[in-house]
Amino acid sequence: MASSAAGNGTGSVLPTHTAPAWPSTSKPKEDDPRRRRRRCACVCLLVTLAVLAALAITLLVLFLTVLKVRDPTTRLVSTRLAGVAPRLSFPAMSLQLNVTLLLTVSVHNPNPASFTYDSGGHTDLTYRGAHVGDAEIDPGRIPSRGDGEVKLALTVQADRLAADLAQLVADVESGTVAMEASTRIPGRVSILGGLIKRHAVAYSDCSFVFGVPDMKVRSQQCHDRTKL
Repeated sequence: MASSAAGNGTGSVLPTHTAPAWPSTSKPKEDDPRRRRRRCACVCLLVTLAVLAALAITLLVLFLTVLKVRDPTTRLVSTRLAGVAPRLSFPAMSLQLNVTLLLTVSVHNPNPASFTYDSGGHTDLTYRGAHVGDAEIDPGRIPSRGDGEVKLALTVQADRLAADLAQLVADVESGTVAMEASTRIPGRVSILGGLIKRHAVAYSDCSFVFGVPDMKVRSQQCHDRTKL
């Protein structure tokens, strides 16, 4: 039978069956927890660096604009004789004459910060290098980018003013008297609505020429500055 089957050439082969491919049910491997923590740390570090960079830029802008103090300007706008007070001192029996002048000074503040001063402001008046008077400045406030007035009562010691009587008489006869005033006012500057406050001192050195006898300001020149 085997020979006949081979001779006929009609040998048959049993069919083979391939098992169908089933979808894989295995889940993808989850991330390593250490890798996730490392990723979170990197994100936090980048956010922190970005915040610090923004803060540094903000502070730089504030320093170049808001915190850069520009000097104010002052101008004496009026003087008025308030009174004359003689004073007799003992035991030397010397007669002293004090003259009180009411002064109004206009101040322009170009800075985006207000200036508040409580007490301690002082003005010294000199005539040809000799100290002849002084004044205490009352508390006040100069607004930001605005104008304000400083009023003070200046006491002039006439006996010191007349120490060089010949020169004083010559000035009076010419119709003008030149004097110098030096002012120091400690206070505080408030920036961004009071969010930032810094101590500051305003200085003013002025030269005046007063008319005689009206005591009106004929000319003036001031050098003002502020220190933080």
